[in-house]
Amino acid sequence: MLQEVGFNGGILITEEFYVKKISGMHNEELCHVLFPDWEIQKARKFMEDKEEMFQRLASEKLEPVKGLQKLLKWIEGQGVRRAAVTNAPRPNAELILSLLGLNDFFETLVIGSECERTKPFPDPYLKALKVLGVSEKHAFVFEDSASGTKAGVAAGMPVVGLGTRNPEKLLTEAGAAFVITDFLNPKLWKALEELEKNA
Repeated sequence: MLQEVGFNGGILITEEFYVKKISGMHNEELCHVLFPDWEIQKARKFMEDKEEMFQRLASEKLEPVKGLQKLLKWIEGQGVRRAAVTNAPRPNAELILSLLGLNDFFETLVIGSECERTKPFPDPYLKALKVLGVSEKHAFVFEDSASGTKAGVAAGMPVVGLGTRNPEKLLTEAGAAFVITDFLNPKLWKALEELEKNA
């Protein structure tokens, strides 16, 4: 879509550009980052169209990360409180949760734009902790973006980076304790076993 409107002179956007400039950002921020010379209404309309395209593609192609069901079972078995925290627009977040069968798994859904500040600020995670009545000392985060990783760390929680889209180096530099590419990773299960022992 960006190429169609002549962004970057019509040159294909690289993965590196996406990771550094787009991933994890809220649409209102993207309006200013991607289209600083456009009228704000035109940029917002582009973002709305982008979200419609995302919803269509997600409905057709979204697949769960390998090991998700095993992790969900462990979390439920431990009685862990849980919130989904995202900078995605609410309709997209609700669609993803529905497509993955997670509507009833999370106790609350926190949307970055519905907080004072979006990720990378800690506000969305702080709101989730408050809603759940949980201390950051007894919580941890799974994050797939640098902005989300920074937000989780700033909220005082350890973050497990999910390197399904962003490079491990970027997530580590943002503060992730470690990075996995799926939920079957032995490093993750070793950390979860440690949590069980210390509970």
